[in-house]
Amino acid sequence: METRYLLRKDHLLPLLRRLQKGHRLVAPARNRHGDTFYAEVRDLDRFHLDLDTPPQESAKRFFLPQQEVLFTYRTDGPEGYGFSPVVAPSPPTVYFGLRPCDLTAILYTDLVLLKERRDPGYQRRRQEAVLIALGCSRPRASCFCNATKSGPFLDFGYDLQLTDLGDRFFVEVGRARGRQLVEDWHPFFAEAGEEDVKAQYQVALEAAGSFERSVDLDLAVRALADHGGSDALWAELASRCQGCGGCAFLCPTCTCYTLRDQCLGPSHGERLRCWDACTLAGFTRMAGGHNPADPGRDVLRRRFEHKLRDSVRQHGRPSCVGCGRCVGSCFGGVDMLMAIERLAGEAEPPEEGV
Repeated sequence: METRYLLRKDHLLPLLRRLQKGHRLVAPARNRHGDTFYAEVRDLDRFHLDLDTPPQESAKRFFLPQQEVLFTYRTDGPEGYGFSPVVAPSPPTVYFGLRPCDLTAILYTDLVLLKERRDPGYQRRRQEAVLIALGCSRPRASCFCNATKSGPFLDFGYDLQLTDLGDRFFVEVGRARGRQLVEDWHPFFAEAGEEDVKAQYQVALEAAGSFERSVDLDLAVRALADHGGSDALWAELASRCQGCGGCAFLCPTCTCYTLRDQCLGPSHGERLRCWDACTLAGFTRMAGGHNPADPGRDVLRRRFEHKLRDSVRQHGRPSCVGCGRCVGSCFGGVDMLMAIERLAGEAEPPEEGV
């Protein structure tokens, strides 16, 4: 079976309507304020599909909800305490228009939540997901996915990957679910010719050369592995951090959480899993009030060590995917790009001849 097809743009909405008959549909939407987010699509006729603007947040909340009930409990049962796991519904879902950095983030999260101890809620949502990527032909000024090897186009991991060729999309089949989708709805697709292949290659080539920043991620990773960065650097970054947690909440690969029990009555309640962030003051605070982490020294250091050093050691790649969202959200200017550039500046120069 062919792995490269064409999808005319005037066929896109009819195809999405067909997919909605058996799937929930999540796609980039522009709201009435002009902001673009991934959103659940219920009515395509009233939905402003936005495939030109990278969404302001990732698709993380659909796979790892910001707040999720894990189980309910009772204290008045026949055996005292009783616990009942909550199995949230997980409908088959097509994620359409995922940016390559966001799809890469999903693949990285698989390593965290499925590789060793499997998270049952996340596993259910991933098993029911069809991932359709949209290559980035115009990276933003803050994007550096080329440095993290997560864009602007992908070589693997997608079910389908689309490239905008003007009046049509070039469609690449990656995995079995993408192949099945094309087979099920083959009237919407036409085989791509050699001219289409050349056009897609040209778009990808121009996108790869359009990044505004030159980011030496490997040098920063090596600096952290070698000496961990200077105390002066971490003190300066920590002094600028406002502890808002915005970088972690927007980051598509941050999966830290806290557990909270919510009382619903005299003898019953529920346990919630909620997003948390290592930059928040209470993240490492212990029950007695002692905090072993010094906010003035350790918080930012721990965050960047995890993203750029520990993830490489544990999973073979940094957990930053170069989406640049933290660059726009951090009003203290303590974003990933700044940290990478400062760490790279402190790296030991390579030996001659190496």
